[in-house]
Amino acid sequence: MLVQARFREAIASGAVTLTFRRWKRPQVVAGNTYRTAAGRLVVDAVDVVDPGRITDADARRAGFSSRAELLRELRGATDLPTYRIRFHPAAGPDPRALLAATVTLSDDDITELRLRLARLDRASSHGSWTEDVLQTIAERPGVRAADLAASFGRDTQPFKLDVRKLKNLGLTISLEVGYRLSPRGEAYLAASHAS
Repeated sequence: MLVQARFREAIASGAVTLTFRRWKRPQVVAGNTYRTAAGRLVVDAVDVVDPGRITDADARRAGFSSRAELLRELRGATDLPTYRIRFHPAAGPDPRALLAATVTLSDDDITELRLRLARLDRASSHGSWTEDVLQTIAERPGVRAADLAASFGRDTQPFKLDVRKLKNLGLTISLEVGYRLSPRGEAYLAASHAS
């Protein structure tokens, strides 16, 4: 779910608890947790609403000063259904951050990571990539994703999706610009080179 970073503080404080979207069909499910620019959010409810019934109070709960401002910024074709999404910040730290902070890996951890990386390589339309990307991020931390992608002869967005798969395994950390290996990623790469 896309949430603008400008709402981060208001979401954290509980001042913003709604967002509105025009979608063909819902893109989020009540009860699920989503990672956003404003942190992890739990979706409480997803309802179709008549835009004409959105109030100024709704707009303020969505971070806007008025209904008119919200409607001006509401993207998408006006013939699409308008969804009201009610949410709250997820409690506790991001499990990926806890995983990424792991410094010591057991033999079982290393075996499991090898199996998961091998599956990613097999599922790829462009061949094995996981070890090369991990090694490149280790050698070039903080390098723009577009530059890293170009070094592999790849488009930026698909490359970023691949790096996100590594992040989901706790192996990389996103920086303001580029990436770096997490402690878990460093431990995995060291163990991988040692064997």
